[in-house]
Amino acid sequence: MKQYLNLFDFKQEVDYKTEVLSGLTVAMALVPEAIAFALIAGLSPLTGLYAAFSMGLITSIFGGRPGMISGATGAVAVVIVALAKTHGVEYIFATVILSGLIQMAFGYLRLGKFIRLVPHPVMYGFVNGLAIVIFMSQLAQFKDLGTGQWLTGAPLMIMLGLVLLTMLIIWGFPKITKVIPSSLMAILVIFGIVAFAGIDTTTVGDIASIKGGFPPFHIPDLPYTLESFIVILPYALIVAGVGLIESLLTLNLVDEITETKGRSNKEAVAQGFANLVTGFFSGMGGCAMIGQSLINISNGARARLSGIVASVMLLVFVMFGSSLIEKMPMAALTGLMIMVAIGTFEWISLRIINKMPKHDIFVGMLVALVTVVFHNLALAVLIGVVISALVFAWESAKRIRARKYVDENGVKHYEIYGPLFFGSTTTFASKFDVLNDPDEVIIDFEESKITDMSAIEAVNKITERYLKVGKKVHLRHLSKDCRRLLANADKVIDVNIMEDPTYKVAVDYTQYKD
Repeated sequence: MKQYLNLFDFKQEVDYKTEVLSGLTVAMALVPEAIAFALIAGLSPLTGLYAAFSMGLITSIFGGRPGMISGATGAVAVVIVALAKTHGVEYIFATVILSGLIQMAFGYLRLGKFIRLVPHPVMYGFVNGLAIVIFMSQLAQFKDLGTGQWLTGAPLMIMLGLVLLTMLIIWGFPKITKVIPSSLMAILVIFGIVAFAGIDTTTVGDIASIKGGFPPFHIPDLPYTLESFIVILPYALIVAGVGLIESLLTLNLVDEITETKGRSNKEAVAQGFANLVTGFFSGMGGCAMIGQSLINISNGARARLSGIVASVMLLVFVMFGSSLIEKMPMAALTGLMIMVAIGTFEWISLRIINKMPKHDIFVGMLVALVTVVFHNLALAVLIGVVISALVFAWESAKRIRARKYVDENGVKHYEIYGPLFFGSTTTFASKFDVLNDPDEVIIDFEESKITDMSAIEAVNKITERYLKVGKKVHLRHLSKDCRRLLANADKVIDVNIMEDPTYKVAVDYTQYKD
């Protein structure tokens, strides 16, 4: 039955059964992921599990996107692995604490709006690349743990059969009933088959033990000196940046799926607070997890309760249920994550590939490629945003135009339209015929705008060219911000700014240079 849960500043309609069951499913999926990411970073499996617990609990309660799951992630693991090898785990804890403070400052300064600068092709590339990474990471389960060689014969057939059965249940069970999340049903069915039939297959316990206690409070044991700060600062900045980018992009993705609106700044503060606490409780840090978030959302969870249940149940597994969870077949979790990868991939991006501009296709494919090759989501998104910005600047630079005519008084008019900025100044300058123009010229910016210092300098150079040959120049129809730029540059610009009697958008200036 649906009821309302008033948790802090959110009043959410909650289907308790769906939230609890989905949280239980997510908790099971978190276990192997947290262990794997901790091992990637060269840390103890418990550092990943503790991070998954504290990150998930704090962001579920305080975050800006109900239903989104946070925990230990591969993006953070890849960043800190070098520091773990050179300086040890204590420096990792200090780095996570500092990165949390940086993320909280980002949220308090309300900088989450900058996620709007990520274009849609970059989002497509990010999501598709991440889907491929999730899928490829599951291939390791088809290798022998001892030798690292690909499975063959009966072990391979058993693994394939169990994975395919898991995927079939996840796909088909909702067609029968939605009382129980299909992913949870798939895990239970595979667990039962393996247990009762005595099938020999890889389990969670074969990867690492998850037995432990409550996360211990621990102040990082390292020299509190400037040298230590200099060591951890670059890593903290990267961890903070990677975590925020992945979290806010996941927030946007969940927003699109649920057709609701999350709060990016609130989420940034929550992510930072979670990392701050995690660093003091022996965790490796983390951020939003797109795979687990999609599992949660696909199960129908929309409120904070599912994330709270997932994190609490994860701790219960660690403290009391490790012997049972360690018997869980990896085939079930592998099939679940493959289905997540399939659901994550934006298949529509393939169908509309011929209808999109070529530069958008290129950006999307490049972001996906960087994500797959380097497993660095922040780098991929940054490259995509930079290239998209350069393409936009290039395309905008080509839009500067000038209509030209001479009126009955012999005054030549240049009606400029298109943005005047650093990329369009060269084209702008080429529009004027200084030597052959009459003695008086009007440059009309009604359909244009002076946007930066390069544009001001371009106007300055044009006026200087006219003044050198003894011709008079006027500017017309400047917006308020354009006039402010010119007024602040009164030692650079040397023109008359004409007042238009109809539009009243400019003020008179007298020419002050002979």
